Amino acid sequence: MARATHLVLAAFAAALLALGFGAVNARAAGGNYVCDGGTVAQHAQVRKALNASAFPWGVVAEQVTIHISSGHASEATPGEIWLDASLLDSGKFAWGVVQHEYAHQVDFSLFNDGIRSQLLAKVGGSSWWSLPGLGHAKLGAERFASTLAWAYWPSPANSMKPQSKRDESAAMAPAAFRQLVAQVVAPVPLAVK
Repeated sequence: MARATHLVLAAFAAALLALGFGAVNARAAGGNYVCDGGTVAQHAQVRKALNASAFPWGVVAEQVTIHISSGHASEATPGEIWLDASLLDSGKFAWGVVQHEYAHQVDFSLFNDGIRSQLLAKVGGSSWWSLPGLGHAKLGAERFASTLAWAYWPSPANSMKPQSKRDESAAMAPAAFRQLVAQVVAPVPLAVK
């Protein structure tokens, strides 16, 4: 693993430790992003969504461009997120989706195939990435992103709140998921407080 990757992973582990691993009452802020398109009010919804979460979004060092436009499905590629303007206009309902898409940036920037394999074994799914015929809920990357959104903002207002044990965001209990994320990226596994 390159020295830069070790530094990023160490920073990620330190950020999780600062949050007390399982403490979801502490709020992390941030994320290194710019909005492309959208209104001031929609930009504010993105900011509120990320600030509502206890996840330290700043561990994604690269700047992310968040494109906001009407009629575009929510999705993410490395360094970019697309959000529907109408979704953001719904207010707090959109926050879980914003967090889900930013969670993909965590995957893209911090994880390698070994980490993804470890996570896939825990969060479930048939494949980490998309394969023909596999639905959204069968993809480890989607299960990871939804579970992260729920585990770090377990609010009744979160649209990622699982409705059944089969839901993407129900891949793991929030505390166990937060512990797993910290252990996977830390050079030495650390205990949850």
